[in-house]
Amino acid sequence: MFVAPDPGRARLRNSARAVVGVGLAVAVAELCGLSLVASITGGLAALLVLFTVLDSTVCAQRVTTALLPVAGFPVLTLATTLHGVPLARDAAFLAVVFAGVYARRFGPRGHALGIFGFMMFFVTQFLHAQPAQLPELYAAVGLALLSAGSVRFLFWPIERRTPPAAAPPGLPGTGLARPTTRQAFQATAACAFALGIGQVLSEDRWYWAVGTAWWIFVNTASRGETLVRGFRRVLGTVVGIAAGLLIAVPLHGAPAPTAALVAVCVFGIFYTAAPSYSWMMFFVTVMAGLLYGLLGVLHPGLLLLRFEETAVGALGAALAVVLLLPVTTHAANDAWIQRALHCVRASTAASLDRLAGDPDADPAPHAAELELLLARVRMALAPLVHPLSPLRARKARARQVLGLLDDCAREVRGLVAVAADPQASHDARLAAACWRVEAAVETLTTPHGAPEPAVAPVPRPHAAEPALAHLHGLEHALVALHVPLRTHPRAPLVISA
Repeated sequence: MFVAPDPGRARLRNSARAVVGVGLAVAVAELCGLSLVASITGGLAALLVLFTVLDSTVCAQRVTTALLPVAGFPVLTLATTLHGVPLARDAAFLAVVFAGVYARRFGPRGHALGIFGFMMFFVTQFLHAQPAQLPELYAAVGLALLSAGSVRFLFWPIERRTPPAAAPPGLPGTGLARPTTRQAFQATAACAFALGIGQVLSEDRWYWAVGTAWWIFVNTASRGETLVRGFRRVLGTVVGIAAGLLIAVPLHGAPAPTAALVAVCVFGIFYTAAPSYSWMMFFVTVMAGLLYGLLGVLHPGLLLLRFEETAVGALGAALAVVLLLPVTTHAANDAWIQRALHCVRASTAASLDRLAGDPDADPAPHAAELELLLARVRMALAPLVHPLSPLRARKARARQVLGLLDDCAREVRGLVAVAADPQASHDARLAAACWRVEAAVETLTTPHGAPEPAVAPVPRPHAAEPALAHLHGLEHALVALHVPLRTHPRAPLVISA
């Protein structure tokens, strides 16, 4: 729960770079004589640049970063102009919510632009920005983009040395079945509920409920995923509020220690985002309390209100995914698992071709894609393996699937490493072993009820035959997957010998 692997220390380096980028953006804004509100806006903009721009190439990341003002500045203008007109402001905010989620259909760039646009509206509510402050807000955001971009692409170009892996595309669909369209309606409905109830609780701080509902829908695909993310957001917020009472309130907005702790929070947000949504929300909540302290409005009652607004937003998201165009957890799980299995087959086939002497065959991209798909499978299965899940049989089945898929990934990595060795030679038995792997994948990915092809058992290869050993392990894991994947979801799990 508290320690997660960090291959190549990628998360560590990315988190440290985020602290430098956000710190530089705030420092530049201060040196230019901008107000505290503008400096905070610039810092948050820099954080978003480093957190949300996730294109698969460095060139595409630069283009997306340059396009952020196209989405952010009009929204910033709209939000500040309508600040004193509640009905129009609320309608505009919901329109930004819908457009921001719908933009995710255009891939990582649409995802980043949608988030940036939403957050520009959110930030104006958080800081109570007025139209007269627009010039310095534009300047702060522009300086933040230059500062964060300089750190990311010039001073600390991590992606240039280690190319970013392309995120797997979302699940397919058409019309209202398309995930981005469905989520756009769900998120808008959830945010409308959060906005209405949130304003009943507070006419000044209602935006936290809307922000909660919005962020719960980021990177989720099914009803179960969304519900679990809502629970984790509330949990992280509660713990963060407790820490804020002990840390942020006693500081009374003292600049130096507050700035140091905000830097720690920025590092924590980036370092914990991938392995733990609850920990990320803990750092977000503590940072929000520290920023309220800088603005001179922090008190224990405000932190309690933050919890209430967060609970309202989570409830709105839960109601939306349950009642409006729901996608069951089982349907999403099955789709992601099948994509991972197809990737296993592609990795195996490419490895065999490489061992057979084909210089153009490269299994490495398939293996990298498999790692990303397995991360998506873990996210999809998170509702079933959650400690509070009452579905014991499905929890046991999900844990078995995750374990066997991890075995598959380990064997694929080993096979790819063997195929990359120029001294490795092709063995006639490899073709038969690869055929058995493909047959096992075909069995798992054909519609339910299809006959299972017979796979003749073979003796375990000798340790001196690494490629055959990896194929044998892969075949064993795939055959074992037949039980948990082909058993009815509600039936008790029977572990095969």
